[in-house]
Parts: sequence; C-alpha cells; structure tokens
Amino acid sequence: MKALQIITSAYRCTIEEQDDPAVWITHAMKGAGAELGVVLRGNAVNYGVEGQSAAGLSFGGLPQTQPPRLDRDISKLVDKGIEVYAIQEDCAERGIVPTDLVGGIQSITRAELPKVFAKYDQVWHW
Repeated sequence: MKALQIITSAYRCTIEEQDDPAVWITHAMKGAGAELGVVLRGNAVNYGVEGQSAAGLSFGGLPQTQPPRLDRDISKLVDKGIEVYAIQEDCAERGIVPTDLVGGIQSITRAELPKVFAKYDQVWHW
C-alpha cells in the first residue's frame, strides 16, 4: 500500500517539540518500510523553504534549546526517497519561489494533484 500525506497546517506543536508530528510520523513510517509521498500545501509549503531558522526563540527568558529545523526534516524525507511535492499556487501566495525550496521538492499546480493522487492507494490529510 502506498499512502500520500497531505500536510496543510504548519508549525503545529513546534514550540514544545522539535518537529511537526505529520513530518515525524512520515520519517518513522518510512523507517518501518512504508511507501509514502508528501504534499505540502497551504501554510505547510513554508516547511520546504531552505535555510529557515527558529534559533533565538525564547519564552519568558527561557530559550528553546532544540528549535525545529523543518527544512532539514523535509530534506531528509527527500533523501530517504520520499516524493515531496509543493503546491505552486500556495508558494506564490506566500512569496516563495522555486529556488527558495529544498532541493528535490517537486513543484506542482493544484490542477496536477489528481495525477499525483492516482499514484497512491490512500490519501491522508493532516
């Protein structure tokens, strides 16, 4: 079974955790042998922007010592052979150009999504 994960919500749990749960579970499931793909859409396209940093984040003078590094997490998905897609229109709405994205992310239009869906047995939306 191949599953496509659509991640729309961005930066959930990243203040108290070091990663996004949907991205983390993708890494874990791939490690267990799952065949997966990821679509970044909506605000989640920001995850693919290379070089982003949450360093310096602090609350009440207490620093977040393990800030999220979502661009690195996405890059590692690509390195594991997971197809990662970013929706062009969502990127454009946020001022993200293709050269801003981590290498290996495939830029697709909303109209191309059905072709991507057809490659998978299940589609999960986070």
